[in-house]
Amino acid sequence: MTHDATETDRSADRHTRRRFLALGGAAGVAGLAGCSAERTADDGENDGDGSDGDGSEDGGSDGDGGAGDDGESETPTLTVATYGAFIDAPSVSPGEWLKEEFESRVDAELEWATPDNEVNYYVERAASGASIDADLYVGLTAEDLVRVDEEVDDDLFASAGEVEGSDAVREGLRFDPFERAVPFDTGYVSLVYDGTETEAPETFEGLLAEEHRGDLIAQNPGGSSTGRAFMLHTVARFGDGGVAGDGEAVEGDDGDPDYDYLDYWAELQDNDVRVLGSWDDAYTSWSEGEAPIVVSYSTDQVFADMEGANLEEHQIRFLNDQAYATPEGMAVFADADEPDLAREFMSFMLEPDVQGEIAQRNVAFPATDTAELPDDYAELAQEPAEPVTFTYDQLQGSLDGWISEWERQFAGN
Repeated sequence: MTHDATETDRSADRHTRRRFLALGGAAGVAGLAGCSAERTADDGENDGDGSDGDGSEDGGSDGDGGAGDDGESETPTLTVATYGAFIDAPSVSPGEWLKEEFESRVDAELEWATPDNEVNYYVERAASGASIDADLYVGLTAEDLVRVDEEVDDDLFASAGEVEGSDAVREGLRFDPFERAVPFDTGYVSLVYDGTETEAPETFEGLLAEEHRGDLIAQNPGGSSTGRAFMLHTVARFGDGGVAGDGEAVEGDDGDPDYDYLDYWAELQDNDVRVLGSWDDAYTSWSEGEAPIVVSYSTDQVFADMEGANLEEHQIRFLNDQAYATPEGMAVFADADEPDLAREFMSFMLEPDVQGEIAQRNVAFPATDTAELPDDYAELAQEPAEPVTFTYDQLQGSLDGWISEWERQFAGN
């Protein structure tokens, strides 16, 4: 079912619903960093960081997929924007497989666009009146949509409309109240630790112990969705002390009204937490032994098993038996040149065999109940006893304040 609300209806609706959601599913993986867009080569490969990209203005879809000068039908090009790790992660990634598989099934060419600044790149272009030059974005979170709707006057994304296979998406994973984004995978942000070097604490407070001084590597919530999810988990755990600005104050579940997430992070700083810019940076540093604990995902053993690694070095810890869940979705740009082809790609992403491949190659959980997965996947991909997340509505008016206050305090210390 589609939602055809106007921007006025949408804005009013954003402020009517405030609720905290405990999901029975997982959340997606994505990261934010940088400033420029890069398109991948025809073979699906790129240099990973997008830093040498020349923008997405010069290689977009021809738009019509129609006849060329010789009168013959041209193959349409679908431009799909996403985050760099979806194409070239330090572990594994699904991008190249998806390109090859889609092109083998559909008479079209798929090209990836990987702007360093990810969704924010398109927010900035829309705000300045520049063209988007992409048809679809893969890797949206609820936090991304909140920022989009706060900063872009017109619609950046269109309603999903009729997408075959979307009825198989688990209802608890749907995070867009305006039905633009369709979830395609999910994951839990948790701790990953090297069990041959340390035993990770079981609680948030345990990370503050002297024995874990300097043990933790996290990510900047202003530039990394992984870091943002971990910060949001601390807001859910300890409350925000009313710093959220326009949003409603959030009460934490630790029972101490005089202690909030900023207090907790101040103590983490005192215990020498390392905060790096992105998940890639943090995970690579952890892999190289710079610290024994990293903020990452509870599916880490899926990757470790693929690589034949020692699973004892890839242990999962759910602090207070919880993990932060954020579904990851895809949405068609409102000004897409190939909207029908974009929706065909969305349907392709939800097919059972493709869902299984995405889950394994993106080291995540599938969004549907129909995914084809190996028998041992459930043993390797771990789920917490209590998944937690904020809804779009609760993030609205609060997210920027939480991040700004965190950045102000962290920089000041």
